[in-house]
Amino acid sequence: MSRNFARPWKVGPFSVNLPGVHYRFEWQDYTQGLIMCAVDLSAIPLMTELLGMPFEAALSIVVLNGLLYLLHHLLGDPVVPGWITPAIPLLMLYLQDYDMDDRVHALVAFQIVLGVFCLFLGATGLAAKVVRVVPNAMRAGIVVGAGLAAIQGLFTEGGRFEQFPWAITICVGFAFFLLYSKMFQRWQLHYRWARFVGNLGILPAMLSAVIVAPLFGEASWPSIEWGFSTPDFATLYSEYTVFGVGFPPASMFLTAVPTALATYIVVFGEVIQARAILDEANEVRTDRKIEYSENRSHLIVGFRNTFMSIFGPDTAMCGPLWAAMTVTTVERYKKGRKSMQSIFSGVGSFRWGTNTGLWLLPIVSLMQPVLGVALALTLLIQGFVSIRVGLLEARSRTELGIAGVIAAVLATKGASWGFVAGILLCLIFFARDFFRGENDGVFTEAPAGKASPEDTIGWAEKDGFDAPGVSPVAAAAPTVEAGKQTVQVHSTTPNSATSDSGGPESSQSSIYPTDFTDKDKQ
Repeated sequence: MSRNFARPWKVGPFSVNLPGVHYRFEWQDYTQGLIMCAVDLSAIPLMTELLGMPFEAALSIVVLNGLLYLLHHLLGDPVVPGWITPAIPLLMLYLQDYDMDDRVHALVAFQIVLGVFCLFLGATGLAAKVVRVVPNAMRAGIVVGAGLAAIQGLFTEGGRFEQFPWAITICVGFAFFLLYSKMFQRWQLHYRWARFVGNLGILPAMLSAVIVAPLFGEASWPSIEWGFSTPDFATLYSEYTVFGVGFPPASMFLTAVPTALATYIVVFGEVIQARAILDEANEVRTDRKIEYSENRSHLIVGFRNTFMSIFGPDTAMCGPLWAAMTVTTVERYKKGRKSMQSIFSGVGSFRWGTNTGLWLLPIVSLMQPVLGVALALTLLIQGFVSIRVGLLEARSRTELGIAGVIAAVLATKGASWGFVAGILLCLIFFARDFFRGENDGVFTEAPAGKASPEDTIGWAEKDGFDAPGVSPVAAAAPTVEAGKQTVQVHSTTPNSATSDSGGPESSQSSIYPTDFTDKDKQ
């Protein structure tokens, strides 16, 4: 006999969801979270490299950030949150302009600016309006530039590729095969083991690094330790927070603005991406309705970044979406109530699992020798996705050219120079049409009866991949371009559906990119 759970408690813009009270514990997602905490741990090399932070102090930041991840589902945001991964290369370039002694101050200033900006937009509901004033060419250039910076940073002299050439080559190739290979997508339709592996995202590739790197002499074999991890909060407090090093000067806040604005464009794109993923889930599960609020997401993301800027400045930043794991969770949610009681059951159980895993020393010690490979893997995949998605922001061949120049300047000189180059080029080419740009249809035409995963949200290509229950696009973490023009399409969800935010649901609008056709939505 299935148990009935209470409806979420409404508190202003939030909907409180407590485990055992409002949602069911899902052991599958919890177990996956125990292992996938390895991805969270891969942020540690960023902090040790950029800030000179000891491993245990960096681990304390990962633990703090992990606790804040729980806020999303506890307050009604139905996603698996993560880093602002596409913006990490932008932040790296920004911090590298400072001496090592000044980087903590620079990071604090940046994260405060970003956090307060997100809080303001979430409280006022201005998020969508702000990003739409950025010309398409600049949006494309910023996202592509972030992707280029992610890739080129790994291949510079003394970069991570020189440290782990074989491990990165083999593990990244394995990850791309799992995420994007058409062959593996076909296997997932026919073989249960392939579906299981596909649902693990990049975890198999990360675990393979534990074997590959030592085999090629690029890392030591892990020395498994038992017990619980010991994050060093004392060192974090005294040497890497405002309580120990003081508040940054006002000039640093001004310097941080261009990078914070570029990062926000990435944040907004992830918010739109989350909306699209959840709208698709609502079409499949008609027994309940997932309610997603961009303003609520901004408020939580803004609070997390502001909090971490004071108590544990984080080079991975606090983002609204871990796309790969959100899609993986949604795919299981779409299989019905027996598989997952509510979306909060899945995303909540997963994040409880990652928080548990961070405290288990066997998991931490297993991954510690290859965290550099794990970070390289994350950045290379993100670079690929950023370039693919960023190019689609442009609407004409001219905008593509402008985006390429902006991307090159941004990747080599940083966000400030990238913004200046973008503004000048858009003024020169478009003058009074600065904000409008131009559209010559370069990305609007496609062969009849064929749609690519980049042009749709979670819809498989029409060559045999559209089987129910398995979306080959899911493993590829489908993305939606930031600020893309949208149209309102009314859903046909029955009025009897139960809302994940409480109360019965009437028909409600869903947001789709304009390149969706009626055929695509069927």
